[in-house]
Amino acid sequence: MHSKQQTKAPEFKTIPILVSLLLAGFIGMFSETALNVALSDLMNVLQITPTTAQWLTTAYLLTLGILVPISGLLLQWFTTRQLFIAALCFSILGTFLAAMAPNFEFLLAARIVQAMGTALLLPLMFNTILVIIPPEKRGAAMGLIGLVIMVAPAIGPTIAGLLIESLSWHWIFWLSLPFLVIALFSGIFFMQNVTEVTKPKIDILSIILSSFGFGGIVYGFSSAGEAEGWGSPKVIIAIAIGVVALVLFCVRQMTMKQPMINLRAFKFPMFVVGVLMVFICMMVILSSMLILPMYLQQGQGYSAFKAGLLLLPGGIINGLMSPLMGRLFDKYGPKWLVIPGLVIVAVSLWFFSSITVTSTVIFVIVLHSALMIGVSMVFMPAQTNGINQLPLEYYPDGTAIMNTLQQVAGAIGTALAVSIMTSGTKSYMKTVTDPADPLNIGAAFTHGVQNAFIFGMVMAIAGLVVAFFLKRVVVSHKTQASMH
Repeated sequence: MHSKQQTKAPEFKTIPILVSLLLAGFIGMFSETALNVALSDLMNVLQITPTTAQWLTTAYLLTLGILVPISGLLLQWFTTRQLFIAALCFSILGTFLAAMAPNFEFLLAARIVQAMGTALLLPLMFNTILVIIPPEKRGAAMGLIGLVIMVAPAIGPTIAGLLIESLSWHWIFWLSLPFLVIALFSGIFFMQNVTEVTKPKIDILSIILSSFGFGGIVYGFSSAGEAEGWGSPKVIIAIAIGVVALVLFCVRQMTMKQPMINLRAFKFPMFVVGVLMVFICMMVILSSMLILPMYLQQGQGYSAFKAGLLLLPGGIINGLMSPLMGRLFDKYGPKWLVIPGLVIVAVSLWFFSSITVTSTVIFVIVLHSALMIGVSMVFMPAQTNGINQLPLEYYPDGTAIMNTLQQVAGAIGTALAVSIMTSGTKSYMKTVTDPADPLNIGAAFTHGVQNAFIFGMVMAIAGLVVAFFLKRVVVSHKTQASMH
């Protein structure tokens, strides 16, 4: 096998493959967050409550949480080309249906189809890059992925805000459509099959347990973050089912000859550290991505477009830093990036926890930019270092684990942040004499926001403790030596 790959390896048209993947990934990530800004608009147009509107985001996350764990299996059953074309067909169909959507139910169904495309695409993107790019250049390539994964959600709200003000929310989807079609055609022409199709046995029970496990946890935490609160039976039952199913799933994977996700990847200590770092980073990023626009719109009274614009510099800085961090990682290893990065994240969040109704715009922009620089120093270096320690045959499992836990971390992070914010707001309201006074409402909301940022800071400090265990991985696997 390896001698064949040795002669074949240099033939990968790396640049066109990367371009096709990154373009498709960019639009996938863009549509994941662009709708967040449109939610308040959609509530008016479609006559729905905030809890119902939240489902447009929750259903998307839920679909990813259920499908991404299966991706490791799909990568071994279908060729790279087949998966890429299928992912884009789902994305194009979902985006087209969403652009045409006349009502909420129709839009929700379209979002689920869209998410199916993204769920196939994300693990495929990571896995392909791991196979076609040698380990010593991998940091820079992962930096490019970082650019896509971070910039798209950052500019999503700004572009969406502009479209809503001048056209209608349907245009968020019409705008994405031509880019997806271009990505599909460039994929049809340039995409090559980079993995071997081994067709391992499909274990239906593993798929069911994984779906209930990850699905239950994402659903439970998302519901808690909405109106239900943690005491609601629905939340408790969903999380309980999720935890039990996950435990059973793990036990089953460890006892099978051909597991669906090979959990033995966790035997590699740097992979475990990488997973923990990515988990903490996603919780911090996604919770602050949700809380900051809310603070700007409700605490400071900005429009959706203005709130999006204020968060744009941070997002763009983060995207531009990602490739640079990738190159620094290739040169110096992870520790010198991750530890200072987490210090910057923790300090930014500490400053954010003193935010008030009168905080200036410059204060918010500078802190958000600092937070995003810190995140770019942690996210990709820790992830790349973790995956570098895995042997080649564990790549599909490693990417499936990383991508699944990112979705789970996103759901848990946003849910905890929103519920901490809500309870902070409520406890503040109990201390005031006139709860109807707009000044008190703003102050109470801001108090809740401060609490949510303190939670983020605690998470970052926990990450900092873990970061001291980071070691640079020297890739010396025979499999990789023979590949490149």
